[in-house]
Amino acid sequence: MIKTRYLLSASLLAAMVAAPAAAQEQQDSAAIVVTAQRNNATQVINGGEAGVFGPMPAEDLPFAIRSFDETLIYNQQPLTLGEVLDNDPTVRTTYGFGNAAEQFVIRGFALFGDDIGVNGLYGIAPRQLIAPELFERVEVLNGANAFINGAAPGGSSLGGSVNLGLKRAGTRDVTRATVGIVGDAHVGGSFDVSRRFGASKQWGLRVNGAYRDGEVAIDREDRRTQVLGAALDYDGGAFRAALDVAYQEVRVDGLRPKVTITSFIPRLPDSVANYAQDYTFTELRDIFGTLSLEYDLSEDAMLYARGGLRDGREDGIYGGITALNEATGAANGNALFVPRTDNNAAIEAGFRGRFGLGGTTHEVNLGGNINWQVNRNAYDFLYGPGFAGFATNLYNTPQLAIPASTLVGGDLDDPFPIAKNRLSSLFVSDTVGLLGDKVLLTGGVRYQEIRVESFSYFGGGLDSVYDENRWTPVVGVVVKPAEGLSLYGNYIEALQQGPTAPIDPALANPGEVLAPRVSEQFEIGAKFAIGRMFASLALYRIERPGEGVLAAGGQQVFGYVGNQRHQGIEATLNGEIVPGLRLITGLALNDAELDNGREVVGVPELTFNANVEWDMPFVPGFTLTGRVTHTGEQFADAANTLTLDDWTTVDLGARYVLAAGDAPVTLRLTVDNVFDDAFWASSFDVFTPALLQGTPRTVRASASIAF
Repeated sequence: MIKTRYLLSASLLAAMVAAPAAAQEQQDSAAIVVTAQRNNATQVINGGEAGVFGPMPAEDLPFAIRSFDETLIYNQQPLTLGEVLDNDPTVRTTYGFGNAAEQFVIRGFALFGDDIGVNGLYGIAPRQLIAPELFERVEVLNGANAFINGAAPGGSSLGGSVNLGLKRAGTRDVTRATVGIVGDAHVGGSFDVSRRFGASKQWGLRVNGAYRDGEVAIDREDRRTQVLGAALDYDGGAFRAALDVAYQEVRVDGLRPKVTITSFIPRLPDSVANYAQDYTFTELRDIFGTLSLEYDLSEDAMLYARGGLRDGREDGIYGGITALNEATGAANGNALFVPRTDNNAAIEAGFRGRFGLGGTTHEVNLGGNINWQVNRNAYDFLYGPGFAGFATNLYNTPQLAIPASTLVGGDLDDPFPIAKNRLSSLFVSDTVGLLGDKVLLTGGVRYQEIRVESFSYFGGGLDSVYDENRWTPVVGVVVKPAEGLSLYGNYIEALQQGPTAPIDPALANPGEVLAPRVSEQFEIGAKFAIGRMFASLALYRIERPGEGVLAAGGQQVFGYVGNQRHQGIEATLNGEIVPGLRLITGLALNDAELDNGREVVGVPELTFNANVEWDMPFVPGFTLTGRVTHTGEQFADAANTLTLDDWTTVDLGARYVLAAGDAPVTLRLTVDNVFDDAFWASSFDVFTPALLQGTPRTVRASASIAF
């Protein structure tokens, strides 16, 4: 298989190079190579779309923000959004309960796929897995952000938010094609075409798509992804508009599941081992898009509006495994069938203006937004008689028939509504600039309402309604005492929709949505730009009610349990050290504690990343790449008696740019987890202790040509 893989990679690369090379004309190929190598440089953008504040450079915002652009996605060939965020030292990726649903851990809190933003709007992104090829930027904002973005509809996003920008036409025309292979036999290709046209180039059109299919590095885990996106934008000077539409379909067969644990940490299986049942799958289909409008009232004042829609469909037989015997690997297995559809809509409108008053400047933001969501789903517990599950083994997994149905909730053929949510808010803020904008004081407030209707799985009747509201303030300050240096601080409160109890037969309230909860954040930090390097430092403290399982009336009930206090330090550094040598690095120290003195499960004390790229000066067009990722120890159970070891992975790669006629061709080869270490990557889970095994050694090869 390995030999076949490399032969296929070589043939794909050769095909991309040979065709244009045959028609090569005399020209300055060195200039083409140098330009293409420079355009391919992976970097971090220090700033991004900051919700109601609009596009902001990091140094002017009293929060920590950074963006990864599409060049990183082209260079690293990630299969999911989580593989993009693996570059961020303050973010770690895990899976949700029982299926292929990426969720992210920022400052020790979960960020669900439901709460990823698209073009500044919640509820529009695919909720389980997101293919990176559609997006030109991935923006990460650390910390509580309910004033900036509004309350997240999934109830997460307390420790940070992620916003995705769909691809639009830029100033340069693009015609690019890529082919590649990942893992054992995951082969695919993509295209990207971008043009500006009209008398003054006021119109822009960008169309891009990708298809890939095949087994990844984990045995028997097969993934298929197909995406298509299109954006039409108009820039008429004072008036600007953009329409973005996208289609995504993802299927995962034989996903290696998380391992539920009881009283011990299981011995690690082989790095490529798969203890899934072959009948398990996740199939996701999403159609989504946004419309954005902006109108300049003057040079310093604008009106804006944006809206979005998403139609999502999910099906899957999800598998679980619980380790029972440490020595033999004996385990208990189960399965769950869940059909689901989502229909979401979101709108936001506002005013943003800047004016002077006396010796001060004022940047005012005011507006409002509404988010509607309707979720229809059902479930079928496939556990066998009496929820006993079936016998399996973590180290020698037999393939079995699908267990018998144990309990059905809802209509499996035509799911009816289980939840209807409406989140609405009004906001106003003023950023006052003093001393020539060397001091920026921000004050604001958002009035938020959360209404959630929950319906019974048994008959569809209305089970519960809550309709809560709250004023959530924000206060921030930025002080610039010297050139390139910004000191900042913030205080922000958040109203979050309550978490949803997992669909699990052990619970008395599966699927119940808890009442909203309020949290507080204090943060101070510094940002420093020197030459082409940018450094940031943040110290934070966040408090909120905790969640978990408690005993009530002889039953297990998912609900609020105590309080959580998360505090820590984050430091990042990125930029070009010397011409041709680039660095993306940083670390996060986390202390996440419950009010009973125990540490929060799945929150490592230390995370660290370092990405390096070196354009070798003595080999034109050649770039070496490397990344080290380290995650410290983390507790795996609520009693803090079980601990996961720390782990470190090393990734190595190279890129080579050559000229084929007047077209640059970029060849890439990367090996992730070079030493093929087997490790438990995460124990983070909102319900029961469960371990996610880290990705094995994975080879990625691709070739791109830009016509």
